[in-house]
Formats: sequence, structure tokens, C-alpha cells
Amino acid sequence: MSAAIKLGMVGGGQGAFIGAVHRMAARLDGQYELVAGALSSDPTRAIASGQALGLERIYTDFTEMAQLEATHPDGIEAVSIVTPNHLHFAPVKAFLEAGIHVICDKPLTASLEEAEMLAGLTPKNGAKFLLTHNYTGYPMVRLARELVQSGHLGNIRLVQVEYLQDWLAADISNKQADWRTDPARAGIGGAIGDIGTHAYNLLRFVTQLKPETLSADLHSFVPGRSLDDNAQMMLRFANGARGMLWASQVARGNENELSIRVYGENGGLEWAQSDCNTLWYCEAGKPKQMLRRGGPLPHGLTMSDPRVPAGHPEGYIEAFATLYADFAEIIRKAPAKNALPNLHDGLEGVQFIAAAVKSSTKNSLWVAL
Repeated sequence: MSAAIKLGMVGGGQGAFIGAVHRMAARLDGQYELVAGALSSDPTRAIASGQALGLERIYTDFTEMAQLEATHPDGIEAVSIVTPNHLHFAPVKAFLEAGIHVICDKPLTASLEEAEMLAGLTPKNGAKFLLTHNYTGYPMVRLARELVQSGHLGNIRLVQVEYLQDWLAADISNKQADWRTDPARAGIGGAIGDIGTHAYNLLRFVTQLKPETLSADLHSFVPGRSLDDNAQMMLRFANGARGMLWASQVARGNENELSIRVYGENGGLEWAQSDCNTLWYCEAGKPKQMLRRGGPLPHGLTMSDPRVPAGHPEGYIEAFATLYADFAEIIRKAPAKNALPNLHDGLEGVQFIAAAVKSSTKNSLWVAL
């Protein structure tokens, strides 16, 4: 096995949620070693967080980190950006321009202008970029994509995708809620940016269909909340297909209920994160089939090797780790085995947010995407 890729991190210090998830994912396959970080914008917290993780090099400023790591004889090869949305642009730009590979949480940026600037960059030394839409790492989501690609469903007619939560159903205040409901830090979208982009990316990944137009209704149900906490929309595709997307953080009784249903002229499929190792597939004129991770598949389909034997759960952290492992191959210049979310996908996600907000402010007018 090749030597571990030396990894840095920006954000993800004490009290952060997603940084710990990234660190677990990076460690899972032994492909990365976390050695450096600027883990907080607060210098005291940055130092304390770095010491708690036993980092070799601790920084209090990501700009200095990018400059010094690019010239360090044993500097990092890749960096994870796990900050709030408004703090994605500057570090992504700094590290790509320093020739360091970037792994960034979604959405790409808090504004469309910033996303367009990043998409137009020419990274130094061909540095690569990964956007962690981690749900694309689930084996059954990748199988769903293969079902569509291989023509098993025929021409796609209908797509339904949902991401439902309830954790913002009341007016709460904590580190995670405060920045996600603050336009200065989250950007112009609330639920549509936080989880709606995941639903949209899942739709795009599985079907590879891009909506031409959308009609969106974004609303905030909690009094005084500046950003949407519920988003519902209709989608129209170039091939004549129709779709619906619902993203809500006020749907009582739902934790992280992400699901997709795709129906074509010859068949259909259904997948839900709550039973992530199962994919339901229906072929015209035949009973619905339950396909399981590690189990038999319809003729002509393949599945990547499972991490654990069939029947044992493989879930959220493993999906994150799969993206990290696949990106490690790209860093090592091996041929990419699977499609990974990139800068173009990041730009498209921010374009999606902007189009949804535009439509909603114009009384759900149909707008081009």
C-alpha cells in the first residue's frame, strides 16, 4: 500500500460537527494522515483543538498554512475545508492556488459570484477538487446510477427526491443552528442550501438529467427566521421528464430522511437513506425486486466490493470514507473508477440555490436553471 496522503484541515475545531465526520472518514481506509490544521478562526481555540488532535503543525490562519505547507519539505498534499458556507471560498482558492488538493464540504460557496470565480480557477500543478456530497458514496446509490445508465429503466419520465429533517422546527440557538439560519454565514438559502443541495445532487448523480426550469416555493415557518426552513419545487427536464424536490427542516418526526424515486418507461427504482443497503427495482411486467448490498443483481450490473459482509450495516461514515478513498486514487493519479462531485458540480449546486430563491421571490415563477 502507498504511503498515507498527508492531510490538513481548515475548520472542524472544538464544538464543530462535520469536522469530526471528515476525520473519521479520512482514517477509515488508512489512506490519509492528518498532520496540520487551522481548526478555528479563534487563535486560542485553534491551538487547543490542534493540540487535542496531536497535530504536528498548528496554524491560526489558513492563508499562512497554505503558503507554508506548499513549501514545507513534508507538507500536506490535500486539505479538508469544513467551515461554514461563507468561509469556503477563501481557503479553497488559497490552497488550489498553492497546488494543494482540496476536499470541501457543500455548498461550494455562499454566493454565485464566488462559485463562478472558483470554477474559473486554474489550480497550480493540476491540484484536484472534491465536493463532499457524501450520499453519492453509498453503494446502492451508485447501483441506482448504473441502473439508469445501463438503460434498465428506459427513458426517464418522473423523478421524486426528498430530504426531510425536523431539528429546526422550533426557534433554537446553538452553534450548528445559528450559522445555518444566518444569511451572512449561510448565504441566500437556508434549508435549500443546507440539505436541498444534497437532494438536488442526488437527483443529478442518479439520473444525470439536468432540469431546464424550476418553480420553487421557499418558506420560513419559524417566526423571525431570515432564511427558508422549507423548500418545495417542481422541475422540468429537457427529455420531457417531470420532477419534484422537497427539502424541509421543520417536518416533525423526520431525522435525516433522504430518498429518491425514479420512474422510466421500462422500470423504476426507489432508495432511502433510512434503509441505505436496499434498492427497490421494478421491471415492467415483473414483481418489484429488493436488491441488497452484496447480493445478486440483475443481468449486466455490477457493484463495488462491499466494505463488510452482506447483512452488516454500511452507512453514513462509510459513504464519506468511500469518497475520500476514491479521491486518494485521483491524488495518486490512478484512473478514476467512479464519478466524484467536483468544482462544476459545486457551481451547479450554487446555481440551483440561486434559481430556487429567484423563483420563490417571484411567486414561484418558472425560471431557467
